[in-house]
Amino acid sequence: MQLDGLIEKLKMDHLAPQLQVVCEQAAKKDLNFKEFLTLALETEWRGRHLKGVESRLGQARLPWVKTIDEFDFGFQPSIDRKVVRELAGLSFAERAENVILLGPPGVGKTHLAIALAVKAVEAGHRVLFMTLENLIMRLARARTENRLDRQLQQFTYPKVLILDEMGYLPMSREDASLFFRLLSRRYEKASIIITSNKSFTDWGEIFGDQVMATAILDRLLHHSTVISIKGDSYRLREKKKAGMLEKQQSRKEAATEKETSKP
Repeated sequence: MQLDGLIEKLKMDHLAPQLQVVCEQAAKKDLNFKEFLTLALETEWRGRHLKGVESRLGQARLPWVKTIDEFDFGFQPSIDRKVVRELAGLSFAERAENVILLGPPGVGKTHLAIALAVKAVEAGHRVLFMTLENLIMRLARARTENRLDRQLQQFTYPKVLILDEMGYLPMSREDASLFFRLLSRRYEKASIIITSNKSFTDWGEIFGDQVMATAILDRLLHHSTVISIKGDSYRLREKKKAGMLEKQQSRKEAATEKETSKP
């Protein structure tokens, strides 16, 4: 049987178009049979790995792709780089622990959450990103349609679930109960990464009930890493660089002066 036929039967779709290049490299480097086979299999594995990463990234529904290396730690000195690097090693995901990123808008919470998600995807894990509002909306709809258990189970499958923007909108007690049920399903089984602009003392307001908030925090924080970011907003920094804030402030001051000068 010809080599091309064997490659086709073995479904080495990534090696096939690269076979000539692999053979040329092997000849140029004077590789022995074992080394040539290693190079060929590495080519196939690399193609399959990249295809898998692309597929899992699509399934993760990330709003954009960001990496740890792209994060400006110099602008956010309150963040311990060692903690982030350790998280990037994904031991938290292997141990089904949670990550909570706290801080005001624009300080990089979502960037770090997405960067950890990308690391998990590259490691072969199933990941899902969504806002907390979207999560609750989908759970509430599933409850109305009598398929809540099935929906909860689907949200239990991802190795890492990222819930963005906790605290921007308050929840009813019924909605908080839905979140608690999901949290209980994933407890000590799979990881959750949460971003929030509220401190833990304000979570009673988020969930509309202090008792419910305490129960949620109990499960969420039992095995977790908390990163509190206290720096400035990246978005405001960019506006400052462009001089937009100064221009906006000047227009406001001019408008105020004009208003006060009216008879």
